Amino acid sequence: MEDLEKAYYSISETAQMFNVNTSLLRFWEKEFEIIKPYKNKKGDRYFTKKDIETIRTIYHLTKEKGYTLQGAKDALKGEKFVEQLSKGEIIQTLKNIKDFLNEIKGEL
Repeated sequence: MEDLEKAYYSISETAQMFNVNTSLLRFWEKEFEIIKPYKNKKGDRYFTKKDIETIRTIYHLTKEKGYTLQGAKDALKGEKFVEQLSKGEIIQTLKNIKDFLNEIKGEL
């Protein structure tokens, strides 16, 4: 995933970051009340960096660790959310380092 530089990202940009359909993001928005994108007058969704970090954690729990939706909801409650978010950030950082190292390896 790329570094977040803008204040808001459209639903299509956000979906592209995680290689998922926009419908999945809309579904997660309904299932996880912690995701609250800004909506303009037309109803277009715009996600903040915080929303994207939350989505990254939900993605990690459900797609990479195999949690059910209820399991992911439980994990996001209280202190577990901070712990999972930190793990998600660490995993993303390691993936970025791996990509960087592979890029260097390719240039050698």
